[in-house]
This record gives sequence, C-alpha cells and structure tokens, in this order.
Amino acid sequence: MKSPGEMGADVVVGCSQRFGVPMGFGGPHAAFFATKEEFKRQIPGRIIGVSIDASGNPGYRMALQTREQHIRREKATSNICTAQVLLSVMASMYAVYHGPEGLKKIAGRIHGLTQLLENGFRELGIKQVNKNYFDTLKIEVADSKVIREKAEKAELNFKYFSNNHIGISLDETTGINDVEKILSVLGTTKSISAKAELKLKLEASLIRSSKYLTHPVFNTHHSEHEMLRYIKKLENKDLSMVHSMISLGSCTMKLNATAEMIPVTWPELGQIHPFAPADQTLGYKEMITNLETWLKEITGFTGVSLQPNSGAQGEYAGLMVIRAYHENRNEPHRNISLIPASAHGTNPASAVMAGMEVVVVKSDADGKIDVADLKAKAEQYKDKLSCLMVTYPSTHGVFEESIIEICETIHSHGGLVYMDGANMNAQVGLTSPANIGADVCHLNLHKTFCIPHGGGGPGMGPICVNDKLKPFLPGHALVKTGGEKAITAVSSAPWGSASILVISYAYIAMMGSEGLTNATRLSILNANYIKDRLNGHYKILYTGSKGRCAHEMIVDCRDFKKAGIEVEDIAKRLMDYGFHAPTVSFPVAGTLMIEPTESEPKEEMDRFIEALIEIRNEIREVEEGKADKEENVLKNAPHTAAVITADEWTRPYSRQKAAYPLAFVKDAKFWPSVSRVDNAYGDRNLVCSCLPLEEYSKTEETPV
Repeated sequence: MKSPGEMGADVVVGCSQRFGVPMGFGGPHAAFFATKEEFKRQIPGRIIGVSIDASGNPGYRMALQTREQHIRREKATSNICTAQVLLSVMASMYAVYHGPEGLKKIAGRIHGLTQLLENGFRELGIKQVNKNYFDTLKIEVADSKVIREKAEKAELNFKYFSNNHIGISLDETTGINDVEKILSVLGTTKSISAKAELKLKLEASLIRSSKYLTHPVFNTHHSEHEMLRYIKKLENKDLSMVHSMISLGSCTMKLNATAEMIPVTWPELGQIHPFAPADQTLGYKEMITNLETWLKEITGFTGVSLQPNSGAQGEYAGLMVIRAYHENRNEPHRNISLIPASAHGTNPASAVMAGMEVVVVKSDADGKIDVADLKAKAEQYKDKLSCLMVTYPSTHGVFEESIIEICETIHSHGGLVYMDGANMNAQVGLTSPANIGADVCHLNLHKTFCIPHGGGGPGMGPICVNDKLKPFLPGHALVKTGGEKAITAVSSAPWGSASILVISYAYIAMMGSEGLTNATRLSILNANYIKDRLNGHYKILYTGSKGRCAHEMIVDCRDFKKAGIEVEDIAKRLMDYGFHAPTVSFPVAGTLMIEPTESEPKEEMDRFIEALIEIRNEIREVEEGKADKEENVLKNAPHTAAVITADEWTRPYSRQKAAYPLAFVKDAKFWPSVSRVDNAYGDRNLVCSCLPLEEYSKTEETPV
C-alpha cells in the first residue's frame, strides 16, 4: 500500500507486533510513532543522530541525549512513552532478514489466502461484509454460538460480535490447510486450490509505487548464516553484563539469570492471544495470581495491577488511582502534588499528565527532604493537597530517616503518599512501602525483580495499593481486571507485557523470602564497600547520619573542572578499562551515580574500584602539570584499536597507557568501536530515515 506519509498523514502510530514479535498474552510489543520531518524536534523520547568521532569516522548516538525529564521536569514529554527497545530490535531484524521483497511476498500471501477464504464463504452462501480488507474478514452467520462450539473443538479462536457476526484474521503463519479447516467449521470439507487467480483488491490510487527499505542492510542478509553473522557483528560492539560490571545508578543493572530467561522463549507463553478464552489461559492466570500475591507480601499492600508497562506508566496509573479516590470522596479539587527535589526525574511530568499541579519540596544540605519546608507546604496547600510523590530511598542514595513523619504529615492534611519504587531493591525484606506509611507504589520489575532492561525495554511498572485505593485499580474494556470502581485502562493489554512476568515469577520463586532479603542486604553492603574504598580519592556527595549510603552513591567530580577535566572525560576513560560508565550528571550535574547491585562479586567490584582510583591518578597528573591539559588520556578517551595500532603515534603518553592502563585489562580487552563522539554534531544531524551509506562518509551535513 501507499505509505501514510504519501497519503498526507502528519503523524502515524502503530504496533510492530506483526514484524516477528510473539503475542505473549499481550506483550511486550514495540509500538511506533512516526511524524513529518518538520515535527521531529517535538518527538517525545529519543531519536538517533549520526555524528563523527575524533578520528573523523561516523558514529551513531542518541540525539539530544540529556535526560530531558530530569531537566524540564513537569514540562517533560519523554516519560509518556516506554521505549521497548528489545522488541524494536526484534522487529527491525525481521525487516533486515526478509527485506522489501520478502515483506511484500509475505503480505501478498496473507492477502491471497484471505481472498481464498472469502471465495470459500461465497460458495457456502455466507455473507462477508468487509468491502475493503487486507487480512481480516467479517462474516454474518445464523447462530454464532453454534459456530463457536464447533470452532473451539477444532482448536480455532474467532472474534465473536454480539449480532451474530464473526471476525477472522489471517497472518503469515496461516496455510491452505488452515483455510480449509476454517471453512469446514462453517460447513464444508472440500479442498480448495491455491492457484485461483487472485489480485490485490485495492484501489489503484492506494497502491504504492515508491521504493522502501532501500538501505543495503535490508538487502543483504537473507540467508540464515549471513543474518547470524550480522547480528553477532552488532553484538560485538556492545559492552554488556557478559563483559563487566555496569554500575549505572538508578538503573539497577544486575544478573538476569538464564533460568529466569529461558521460559520467555516457550511457545506456551509466547503464542497466547491476549483475549483468548479464559479456559485456555489457566496457566497464565495461576502465574499472575501467584505473582500478585508475592508482590503484595513484599510491599505490605492489598491490591496489585500488573497493567502498567513501565515505571513512568506506573507513576501515571498510581496518580490516576489517587485522583479517582479524591473524586469518589467529592474532593476533585485536590490537585496539588508535592514532589521533593530529590525525587525520581519522571515524577513531575507524570503528575502533570494526571492533571495535577506540581509544588517542589526543597532538599537540605545533606540531600534529604527538608521536613520543615514539606510541613510548611503541606499546611499551605492543605485544602488542595492530593499527594506526595516520594522516592525511598531517595535518588541521592540516602534513606530518608524522617520518612514516617513525612507520610504522617501528608495524611494529616488529607493527602495520600505515592512512593516511587525505583529503588525498591534497597527495601525488599527489610522494610516496605506500607510500613513507612505510603498508600501506593510502583515497582520496576525490570530493575528490582530482574526483567532485563533490553537497551531501554521491555519494562514493567505494576502498582501496589492499600485498601483505600484498591477499588480504583485500572480496569479493562474486554477483560475483568481492577477494582469495583476501576479507572480506565492505562495499557491496551489487561496484564501489560504479560509474557515477561515469568522472569520476575521465576526470580522470586527461586530466591524465596530469605534470598530476596539477603539480596537487599548485599546491594547496600556492596555500595558501602565501594564508597569506603573510594574514600580519600573521591568525594561522596550525600550520606546518612551514620555516614552510610543506601544501595547507590553519588561521586562528586565537580572539583576536577579546575584542571579542565569534566565528568564526561571520566566516563569515556572508563571504556578504556573495560567498564560502562556510571550514571552521569544525574541527579546532580557533574557527578557519577554508582550502583553495584547485589549481583557483583567482590573481585569485580575491586577491578572497578582500581579503575576509578587509577583514573583519579591520571587526573592528578593533569592537576600537577605532569600531563597536558588538552592532550591527555582522559580528553582523548576512549582509544579504539584503530587509533592504538595506527602507523603514527604523536600523543605525549604511550600506547600502553592508553589501551592497557592496568594489568587486568589485558586479560579481556573490550575495544570501543568509535573514538570520542562530537555530541553537538550529532544533535544537528538527526536521522529520521535510513540514509544511503555514502551519506555517512560526508564530513558535513546541512544543520537542522
């Protein structure tokens, strides 16, 4: 078909599930959002920019990559979407393997089989009511209940409308035998011929003439072996948990055990339609019920909704439930959300999305919530106070020691407490959201409960609530979920990305209560071990009253600016040591936020600590004038294999110092693919479509 853009559309949304992604009882799936070139700067989330590195080579990077929700806060748009990157990769590889001709053949075959099915209905005297169709027919029958009984005995699921109409969709897995089976249910067992003269049933004005997927990547890898090598080549460019510790604070990059991951590949989980009859999904229901029970025990709450597909969506769902609670009490005017400056960055934008007005609560000098300021603002807005959004422990890596007093203050003024569960892995088994006095929290199953991040997704952000809010948990138009006064669905599937729930289910089942509690203890212990080992080399920005951090810490790198060293230089240099950088400049600019998790053994943490200490020595060389302010290992990091092995070496430090700064690096060197990337160039050159390869070799593009 002609592309939506050629038809004159300004914006197109859709789902890429049909590009090789399993149904999974509702997900995870990657939706897409496409718009005209002129609107690209307004797109929520991130798009890719083509930049150049220090050697003049092309390098891809996220354009405008500053975490917008943490800078713009209540004006942010990026948290309205959850980036299901892993699913996007699956869908894109489907296009890479099949290419433009393969995709067209698949579509043509589906449409041809659908025409054959329509011809069969016509021969049976059954009315097909869709004048225009691609893969879906709607037929009119005398008694759909009788048809349903016969269909389900034949292991076929159709869509049944209330007026004796039936909907039937075909896809690329459908064959001639399936068409014959469908027709036999409707009244014939006659074999049909696939050689019927079938033509595309579309108006000429709708048929596409322009080319698509013209980039070589979609026209090269059409054998299984070539496809395997292409994927492996891409994989080799990524530094992942299989190489070394990833210390991203607030992201909780921990072990995703193989035993937890394997069930995701089972067809019994992947090949279930989200709206299959209830008696066909009893296994899913048992798993979901058990998982909900466990999450209630862990949080101390009484109600759970697994519907939200991300932490940000969980925030939104929790706030909408709070809003429904106030409306049910005839207090719809309660719309003030108090949000501490130390809160997770998506909180303010979620509050605005839920129709609330944000009032920021200050932090004190130690990074904790300023309780006096909170009490003053709770009193000031007591007649309109809806809720407090609090992250516990805070994003500053500190347990708020006044948390119970804080929650009591909000309740005394008629508000409720939303606890952001982003850092729940520092609570499990030791305390709980209910214990501190919260009313609702979301949980990041892709963090605390071991679903992998997948480069940005799949994520899951279920909410847990107390008895006050349980009646308002999200419902669904087609499947009974939520409470008796349920808010409308926040996701298109009743239980969100249901197929990946098995990962958290397996994790909790295998860990048990003792294992989960020990994991929490270890995550806090590991963070404090790193903090103490770095003492004297780096300044730790915030700690509790006893000098301890929670499960993560903020390392202050701002003093190094005097020597011309930025926090980004440290992040890039860590790549030469084989480590992914910690979280940079969040929640405080010029800092590193480090979270080791419970998964890392002491030996790996020691290597990471050695790397940071050695980098501190390299900074000291610049401070003392032993290394040039501009031409030093930090400013030139990372060093690629091409740079190290070049015929000429004019830098004032050795190749050995650049590539193998410590002995352990030699054992398993990870080579960065590109040198230091020009961020400004990448922000000017957004890529909204696949350019020809030769375009990437140009040294300059038209700024946008």
